[in-house]
Amino acid sequence: MEIGYARVSRGDSQDIDPQLRALRDAGCDPIYQEEASGGRADRPELERAIGALKAGDVFVVWKLDRLSRSLRDLLFTLEAITAAGAGFRSVTEAIDTTTAPGRLMTQMLGAFAEFERAMIRERTMNGLAHARKAGQHLGRRPSLTGQQRAEIIAKAESGQGSPAQLANLFRVSRSTVQRVLRQHRARSAGA
Repeated sequence: MEIGYARVSRGDSQDIDPQLRALRDAGCDPIYQEEASGGRADRPELERAIGALKAGDVFVVWKLDRLSRSLRDLLFTLEAITAAGAGFRSVTEAIDTTTAPGRLMTQMLGAFAEFERAMIRERTMNGLAHARKAGQHLGRRPSLTGQQRAEIIAKAESGQGSPAQLANLFRVSRSTVQRVLRQHRARSAGA
C-alpha cells in the first residue's frame, strides 16, 4: 500500500493541491495532510501516517522538505518508517528505499549526518576546553554564593531552622540546602 503525506507551513500561502495531485498520481491512498511547520516535533498527521504503516507499505512524500527541515530529523523519520518494515519514496527527488540505489542514497545521507554530528561535537569540546583554559566558569551558575552557603551551615548547626525553612529563607529548593549540609559534613569528617 502506498501511504502519502502532504504538508504546508501554517499561515503560509502555499497550496497543498499540487502535492495531493502528485501523491494521487503516485498511487497513494490514503493521503495524510496537515498544516504545520516542518521544524515542529509534534505533527499529529505525520505520526498517524507512520503509525498506519505495515510491513511492505511505502511511505510517499512529494518532496523531502515536506517531511523535514533538518537532515537529522529526516533520518529519525526514515528510521521510524524502516522500523515499521516500510519503504520510503520522494516523488520529486526520485529517492526510493525499496530499490538498491535508494537504500544506498539513504545510507549516504546517514553517513553525512553522522559526520556532521561528530564535527559539531568536536567543535563544542574544543570551545569548552578553550573556555576552561581562559578560566571561564562552565555550566549553571551556583544558586548560592559562598557567603550564603556559610550562613545556611551556621543556621543549621545552631538549630535556627530546618532544611525546609532555610530553603524558603534563601529561595532555593530543600534538596539544595540538604546538599550544602551534606557536603559540609563530608568535608568536616574528612578534616
